[in-house]
Amino acid sequence: MQGCEKLWGGRFVDNIDSRFHDFNASIGIDKRMYAEDIEGSIAYAKAIRSANLLSHEELQAIVSGLEQVKAEWEKGQFTIHAEDEDIHAANERRLSELVGNVAKKLHTGRSRNDQTITDMRLWLRRSIDVISKKITKLVQVLVDRAENDIEIIIPGYTHLQRAQPVKWSQWLLSYAWYAKTDVERLQELRRRVNVLPLGSGAIAGNPFQIDRRFLASELNFSEITENSMYAVGDRDFVAEFLFWSSLTAIHLSRLCEDLIIYSSKEFDFVRLADRFSTGSSLMPQKRNPDCMELIRGKTGTLLGKCMGFMATLKGIPSTYNKDLQEDKEALFSSVDVLNCMFVVITGALETLKVNNRKCAEALSSDMLATDIAYYLVRKGIPFREAHHSAGKVVALSESLGVSLCELTLEQLQTVSEKFEEDVMQVWNFCNSVEQYNVTGGTSTSAIAGQVSNLRAWLQQANPV
Repeated sequence: MQGCEKLWGGRFVDNIDSRFHDFNASIGIDKRMYAEDIEGSIAYAKAIRSANLLSHEELQAIVSGLEQVKAEWEKGQFTIHAEDEDIHAANERRLSELVGNVAKKLHTGRSRNDQTITDMRLWLRRSIDVISKKITKLVQVLVDRAENDIEIIIPGYTHLQRAQPVKWSQWLLSYAWYAKTDVERLQELRRRVNVLPLGSGAIAGNPFQIDRRFLASELNFSEITENSMYAVGDRDFVAEFLFWSSLTAIHLSRLCEDLIIYSSKEFDFVRLADRFSTGSSLMPQKRNPDCMELIRGKTGTLLGKCMGFMATLKGIPSTYNKDLQEDKEALFSSVDVLNCMFVVITGALETLKVNNRKCAEALSSDMLATDIAYYLVRKGIPFREAHHSAGKVVALSESLGVSLCELTLEQLQTVSEKFEEDVMQVWNFCNSVEQYNVTGGTSTSAIAGQVSNLRAWLQQANPV
């Protein structure tokens, strides 16, 4: 392939080595930005027309040609040629075939440096909007389930040891709050993505008085970059999105880890629907939570992409370097994985069955030891003393080989004379959860408050 066939080939004589050509080309990855590349080019054509660098007729020809190129992509009729190094070269080459030499004016004052970063910001902005809607759908499912399953009580765990009884709804809503925060964090990132770099040229800016505010308006950007070197070299928004993806995936991974445990025969609290389970090729009895395990596993992959791209950034000098071409593979694949993860986890939660009987059977009176301390506090004993006495009650039950609720009043009174007949009301799991009626607690009223607040947020969320 002749070097002069390239967009940059004027100063070269020798052919580009085919091995390097294949290594250098990014069309296989960045072709998915075809629409954004065309959108940016149409806006730029209008801007150079306003700068009197195109006639009205030339502008019309370029816009019409670009729209035809886009239609070919959408219909699957666009043919990638061997010399198409990237999506920018491919679109410009096809435009030249359609409208002739006037296509050569389109790139006036523009560099692929500011072109590609504009395309990426457009692409990621759209992707953020899609992902935001998927997360709000997950929040909706969690809230609906929390409201419908509000009577179910399960053991709550710390250190994976039984801790205190809580509503199943409280567990569901804990992940709804994670997801809500993920959406809010993503929308904050969107504001930083929504800054226009186009008009920055390769490094120094644009010499043709291009109206960058006009470009921002045409492409729906809220701001423009204020420094051309920063504009073409910045990939912070990619790194930030990859971090956000990793953190959000970690939240999903923890949710899945819980459900993997809860769905085991040792727990049997929940059962995944057939549609979200797999079996074994050898063991017919197996019912595997593969959808959850894959989300957990792909979270590690997302973390790797984030760390890998951060490592790419650390060693490069300022402005644009070819290393930055690696941004697209990390970004595109992370978006693809996240979209799949949200679809799968939402479907799995929608169809999940809860085994009320097993949840109830898993409750044990030792989980009410803290309630013994609270009982004594209500009798006027300082909490530290009450906690110490509750510990003695636990030790007493263990020494006698009985559960806490099987201790008699007389036996309890050997620990503290403050125990009275009403202590027997402590051995009630419903009473236990209902005492936590502060905002954020696990009582019925507190959960209803959470549901109401999350529904109000869902009403106004409406991701941009």
